[in-house]
Amino acid sequence: GAITVAFMLARLGRMMPAAGGPYAYTRRGLGNLPAFLVAWGYWISIWSGNAAISVAFVGYMGAFFPVLTENSAMGAGAALAAIWFLTGVNTLGVKEAGIVQLVTTILKLLPLIAIGTLGLLYLDPEHFRPLNPTGEPLFNAITATAALTLWAFTGLESATIPAEAVKDPGRTIPRATLIGVLTAAVIYLLATVGVMGILPATELADSTAPFADAGRAIWGSRAGSLIAAGAAISAFGALNGWVLLQGQWPMAAARDGLFPPVFGKISRRGVPVAGMVLSSLLVTGLMALNFTSSLVDQFTFIILLATLSTLIPYVFSAVAELVIFVRERENFRGERLAGASVIAVIALLYSLWAITGTGLETVLWGLVLMVAGLPIYWWQTRRSR
Repeated sequence: GAITVAFMLARLGRMMPAAGGPYAYTRRGLGNLPAFLVAWGYWISIWSGNAAISVAFVGYMGAFFPVLTENSAMGAGAALAAIWFLTGVNTLGVKEAGIVQLVTTILKLLPLIAIGTLGLLYLDPEHFRPLNPTGEPLFNAITATAALTLWAFTGLESATIPAEAVKDPGRTIPRATLIGVLTAAVIYLLATVGVMGILPATELADSTAPFADAGRAIWGSRAGSLIAAGAAISAFGALNGWVLLQGQWPMAAARDGLFPPVFGKISRRGVPVAGMVLSSLLVTGLMALNFTSSLVDQFTFIILLATLSTLIPYVFSAVAELVIFVRERENFRGERLAGASVIAVIALLYSLWAITGTGLETVLWGLVLMVAGLPIYWWQTRRSR
């Protein structure tokens, strides 16, 4: 499914190498209101995703400080400390944030590579049985896990966003999108199989640091600690990059007149501080609503909300592509049009199916958050008249 979405976005990137990715495609195909919903939904996915990444960071830090995973309030506090520390770093400027990103990127692949390669030598086939332990029909079980699985691939649209700053975007963006998704699929598949084969399902379900626990099970406590450190650094680095984006994305929408002007204001260091700080405040609110839950429950709910918000741009992008094909069919040859239409339809159906897998509670929360943005759109529309 993610690969089909990647093919769709790659084609759109080749057709319309414009900055904004799904936002730009939706605006051309469907107009301003759907484009606003894409921008609004993607912004929600960024800051809610940051809450999930901070929870993952705390989960791995719990390998060194167990109180973080044993006490919900302490864990939430540590997650928010990471969020606000990186918010402060990013307000200093892109250069300072880039230094943090460089250091963390060097170490971030350690746990994935270790468990996804060497860990395969320690697989226990019994850990894969039963194939469907939920007791639900197989299709229902797959549907329920589809959104959780897609979380690993969120961001596959990232290469389409800075299109105007990319050299030869008509070729570079499709290649980057497809190669990136396929590479991630291989790495995540190997790493996931490794963890599932090393740890029993009952232990894995309650683990807040699965890669560290897998490393500890096969190589001892020192290896587990090393992998936990690598995973924590990976999460910290990812969080740093997305904290930067949580200010940059609404800034772009503000410059197009879809978000309030405050999001478009930049500091002397060229940083959209207001948007960044407001986003971190929303992360704080989301964490506060869930701090009484266990770390695993917090992570599950938040990634479902973030994935749902990411799926919204995919749905609109697929519909926009089909509308463009119908409205501008004279620009496309018959065979190319038919093949691309099939891919767009599959991507649309997959995205809708994945949305159902997020669950009723998540969909209701997502609906409330999306509707909350409509007054802002109407206000902005009236201001621009």
